[in-house]
Amino acid sequence: MIKLIVADDHPIFRDGLVKSIAETGDFEIVGIAASAQEAVELAAKFKPDVALLDLSMPGNGITAAARIVEAQTAKYVAMLTVSEDDADVTAAFQAGAIGYVLKGVSAEDLRRILKGIARGDAHVSPGLAAQVLKIMQSPKKVDQNPIDDLTKREEQILRLVATGQSNREVADQLNLQEKTVKHYMTTILGKLHARNRVEAALIAHEAWNR
Repeated sequence: MIKLIVADDHPIFRDGLVKSIAETGDFEIVGIAASAQEAVELAAKFKPDVALLDLSMPGNGITAAARIVEAQTAKYVAMLTVSEDDADVTAAFQAGAIGYVLKGVSAEDLRRILKGIARGDAHVSPGLAAQVLKIMQSPKKVDQNPIDDLTKREEQILRLVATGQSNREVADQLNLQEKTVKHYMTTILGKLHARNRVEAALIAHEAWNR
């Protein structure tokens, strides 16, 4: 079962969110917070798999994300927000979040996304993909065309990852161990100078669709 803390300062939304996440029995909500400080304290207390944080709660969700990531008190951090502002998206990833999910996503999709994040799969809401690439990728990286440095196997794996497949799904399709795929992804991220799977996939789409 995936351990989760949820932080949002709107009680009605938060209660509905918690109920919709927990109803399938795949998640255990170990803590509920209404502020950044409470989120930091709950993460330190419960060491969740995922800290799901509202961006605009008192104390600032991005501040909470940075403190939780720095303290390593949650395996992964994701933001749940209405903001599509470039500065917020940039700040969230720079703080160490690996997920940026827009409110309005269906309960089913949110549960699917959270399961992926708990495995270490980065996620950004599809409508933000283009601007995430724009703000995370420097012109130097485009000029270097780092995709050319990938081996055939690395490119094969990245093409599958770019379709949204998890490490486990890629491993099953290529008859590899999941840990082998993780090792390849570490190498791929290094070659592409990418912070996470989302950026790697976006760099790949940019290179292969020119």
